[in-house]
Amino acid sequence: MLRVNEVFFSIQGEGRRAGRPCVFVRLSGCPLRCVWCDTAYAFEEGEALPEEAVLTRIAAYPSRLLLLTGGEPLAQPAAVPFVKRCLDEGWEVLVETSGHLPVDALDPRAVVILDVKPPGSGESARMHWDNLARLRAGDEAKFVLLGRADYEWSRELVRKERLDERCHVLFSPVHGRLDPGLLAGWILADGLPVRLQVQLHKYLWPGVSRGV
Repeated sequence: MLRVNEVFFSIQGEGRRAGRPCVFVRLSGCPLRCVWCDTAYAFEEGEALPEEAVLTRIAAYPSRLLLLTGGEPLAQPAAVPFVKRCLDEGWEVLVETSGHLPVDALDPRAVVILDVKPPGSGESARMHWDNLARLRAGDEAKFVLLGRADYEWSRELVRKERLDERCHVLFSPVHGRLDPGLLAGWILADGLPVRLQVQLHKYLWPGVSRGV
């Protein structure tokens, strides 16, 4: 059984696949409480569904790109076999995780989007740092930045771990809190080998918080 908050079809708003139609499965529950979280409604809300019911629901959409997100999807043990089942059935699967739980149980065919928590999130201390070593060429390390201090912390971590040599690195401003142009300037000034991203869906559908 999976505890599901929402299933919807939208435009992928983040990452290397931004702009592509994508099926989203948002699972319920998350042990973290990041100060800038924009999906707090997923902390408690949701319904228990058997794997087959979720597969039937997602198969109705005209896409085979799937993002499993939350909440924290890996907090549900049933998420791991669900990912494998989707991959076996021909889905391109992305798993967005907050980074505080090990990702090594995931099928290696899945793309890991690891949300690395800078200090501004309030949850840096709860990161499972071994996850950084498990990132592969197709995976993504995403840093959501609240301000200059988060940027400098993230910049030094990228350099120290040489993350850009192992996976795709994305820097994202907290929407409405950090000007994307300002962040772009910092990246350019440092010649940092990262990708700047904004949450595209928040520009396409401003003020809409669910189902996008």
